Amino acid sequence: MEPLRNGFPKSAMVIMAHPDDAEFTVAGTVAKWTQAGCEVVYVLCTSGNAGTHEPGMTPEKIAAIREQEQRAACHELGVKHVVFLGHDDGTLQPTLELRRELVRQIRSFKPQVVITGDPTNLFNGDEYINHPDHRAAGQAALDAVFPAASMPLLWSEDGEPHRVRYVYVSSAEKPNVWIDISSTIEIKIIALRQHKSQMGDWDPADMIRHWAAETGKEKGLAFAESFRRMILERPETES
Repeated sequence: MEPLRNGFPKSAMVIMAHPDDAEFTVAGTVAKWTQAGCEVVYVLCTSGNAGTHEPGMTPEKIAAIREQEQRAACHELGVKHVVFLGHDDGTLQPTLELRRELVRQIRSFKPQVVITGDPTNLFNGDEYINHPDHRAAGQAALDAVFPAASMPLLWSEDGEPHRVRYVYVSSAEKPNVWIDISSTIEIKIIALRQHKSQMGDWDPADMIRHWAAETGKEKGLAFAESFRRMILERPETES
């Protein structure tokens, strides 16, 4: 069992529902990790093929646009691999099928860390109901990580079993880890701006800086992202 290197993982997988989900929530951490040499892969359960109110748009066309936007965002973040599972936006469910697809990706890429959203997070403040796809993706990701991906007799045809060592759950009500993103918040903003089909004429910079400042305040950090970190396998020594 290898420890984190100076606090940074060697490999990580980000599992989210839609293009732009990671840029809104965890991209400052992703950029910081890739700068430290971490190999990061994104696995997106949908391509956001319902994510538009533009007249005349089709699911196929908006999906292609959003996939290109996600690749552009990943380029800014230093993320080299993006996998789109192709489920329909707005109807995602934490099914056995989805769990198995995620197990296949985990066994293929063998990440030390998985980042996903909190499936129990229904309300954010008094103005936002968490998207059901977000909750479904988080639930399926956690179920795929433990115990499914590590079980040699479960779906053995889908790859060798792999144990994820750490899970970082974003948007958690009770975080236990805060990551200083002061050096990467501007990269996060640039990455989020790549999702032009979702931003329109709105610039998210002030909102992202406000969120990160509020998150960091508790720990005396200028800008931070917070997580509930689960240590599923603790190495004997951890730097």
